[in-house]
Amino acid sequence: MKTFELKGEIRNDFGKKAAKALRKNNLIPCNVYGGKDSENISFTVQSGDILKLIYTPEVFVVDLTLGDQEMKAVLKEVQFHPVKEQVLHMDFLHVFEDVPVVVEIPVHLKGLAAGVKSGGKLSLDLRKLKAKALYKDLPEALEIDVTKLKLGKSIQVAELNFENVEILNPKEAVVCRVQTTRVVADATLDAEEEAAEEAAEAAASEGGETATDTAEA
Repeated sequence: MKTFELKGEIRNDFGKKAAKALRKNNLIPCNVYGGKDSENISFTVQSGDILKLIYTPEVFVVDLTLGDQEMKAVLKEVQFHPVKEQVLHMDFLHVFEDVPVVVEIPVHLKGLAAGVKSGGKLSLDLRKLKAKALYKDLPEALEIDVTKLKLGKSIQVAELNFENVEILNPKEAVVCRVQTTRVVADATLDAEEEAAEEAAEAAASEGGETATDTAEA
């Protein structure tokens, strides 16, 4: 997994008034939790320093420096202003080499699905999956091979298997599928109607021949 370097300053002033003053100075209030004895640390970061961390589908392990403290963390939550696109607050989770962490990892589909070759449309239902693993084992993306995925079929969470990574989404959740398009559906319907007409004509022809044979007899 990629790393992201971030520096912050320990925060000692709290409350709504203090937070508002920080934001006016382009500072974002943050917390990092999950450390020793569940200690929470409040700090601030420059708003311009976190743009590439939050405005991306990628997931990073953050090399966080707070004064003389250095730690690894993952971003857990970002609070935005309800109207503006302003970041109001960020929460980080302190991670350790021997303790599993739960994060959402992007899904990447690999290959050309068999159903797409047949005229279907590939649909990605879950763009991210909730994964549990040691941070060193977390991939940048969860790759799923869809080459054998046929028309009208889907891949569920229960069918996935990633080394050293546990997927926590419901087993029956659909990750991706190949949907039947209108063109394919119309072509299938036309083929079925044509087959039915041919069967009817064949039955009528056989019936006529039988009637003729009976009359001759």
